[in-house]
Amino acid sequence: MAIFHMHIKVISRGKGMSAVAAAAYRAGELIKNDYDGVTHDYTRKGGVVHIEIMLPENAPVEYSDRAVLWNAVEKIEKGINSQLSREVEFALPAELTREQNIQLARDYVKRTFVDAGMCADICIHDKDDGKPHCHVLLTVRSINDDGTWGSKQKKEYILDNSGYKQYDPKKRQYKCRSIPSTDWNEQTKAEEWRKAWEHAANEALKKADIETKIDHRSYIRQGVDIVPSIKLGTAAFQMEKRGICTERGDINREIIITNNELAQLRARLNKLKKWLYAQPLANAPSMSDVLKSISDSQQLASRAKKIANLKALANIVNFLQDNKLSSIEQLADKVASMHQQRYDLAGSIKKQERRISLLDKHIEQAEINKRTQPIYRQYISLDPKKQPAFKERYTAEIRQYEESHKYLAVILNGRTTVPEKEWRAERDQLLRSRYDLVEQYYDLKEDVRSVEVIKRSAIKLMSDITPEQAPSRTLKQEL
Repeated sequence: MAIFHMHIKVISRGKGMSAVAAAAYRAGELIKNDYDGVTHDYTRKGGVVHIEIMLPENAPVEYSDRAVLWNAVEKIEKGINSQLSREVEFALPAELTREQNIQLARDYVKRTFVDAGMCADICIHDKDDGKPHCHVLLTVRSINDDGTWGSKQKKEYILDNSGYKQYDPKKRQYKCRSIPSTDWNEQTKAEEWRKAWEHAANEALKKADIETKIDHRSYIRQGVDIVPSIKLGTAAFQMEKRGICTERGDINREIIITNNELAQLRARLNKLKKWLYAQPLANAPSMSDVLKSISDSQQLASRAKKIANLKALANIVNFLQDNKLSSIEQLADKVASMHQQRYDLAGSIKKQERRISLLDKHIEQAEINKRTQPIYRQYISLDPKKQPAFKERYTAEIRQYEESHKYLAVILNGRTTVPEKEWRAERDQLLRSRYDLVEQYYDLKEDVRSVEVIKRSAIKLMSDITPEQAPSRTLKQEL
């Protein structure tokens, strides 16, 4: 089914990345990087079904060649920490045909990025596994009217209250600040691009007479009462695809079951609440009348049926006694509190699931960092002339280390020790707590079942009321 997924990241030379390598990999091509002399050959890569370069009007026509475009980017960027390009990767609706998805991606990229002045390299991947997606590499510099690269930023003098430039004797220059030439790096842009994709995809689905919609907001922002699944990762996905169960796959299966159970319980409680609020105030059966009706109905049942129903009757008696319920009004109040209990329970489960998912990601990144660190240390210890060949051989490991190192640096916030042991302990504690919440859920589910039996018996009793006895006021009107 159609899902919303979008990931935005910057290709930076400071992270050991290359715009040429990124373009070659995503397009499945062979391209030589003139900047460092390394040739990147990904011609054996499968699943690339569409590649295309889209240019703004003032871009040189030769930039339609992928190798020319990204080598020009590498050439204009002089710094060792330069940002080379930006990647926007998003999932395409599985309900649309390949041709429809290609056109959808083209329209979205043109309106959102190319019309804003960026050069866009579109690569659509589809391995016929129900997960088509699009990679878009974007230039981070604008292009001048004469076809040359624009500057990323410009300097602006800082003026005093009288409007004069201020001289800094220490630096021996006038005070100034850098002003970005475009707004492409602003934090609000990510939200704008995500929302634009939601609109474009939903319009395409509507045009194809498909009712499914996607939403760029998280479940929390949408107010959706659902536990989000976790990302499987490449290795786990391939194992699950071959029918091999993985720990992360088991977690997702538990989440699916939890979501279905919570949704069903919510629907049952809503139905009970709606029925109770529609019940009459006068001539309504008491809880003792209901119990007698349930007991009498057992007299007509077979012996096997009586034995099967005995536990249910005992549960109903206990439920009424424990909650001191003797009337429809009291039962309605109890169902309302059960409804709130289910809401609070679902919130607690969701909160724990999100934390468990986050801890799983922390632990995963810590393991990757530990596994790839020896290779990265060997890489940075080499002579600079030997590094390109070594990196070509261990590209995946070096990239994994750099990404995990960056991730952990943000999480640790200045700390030097990775608290993997504490993360695992917290995760184990949360899993134990989750079992307690599940027990509470099953207790609530049993109470709901008791109320449903009471409802059926009450309906039978009230069906015997004559039209003259039927009251005009209901519990909802009274409330």
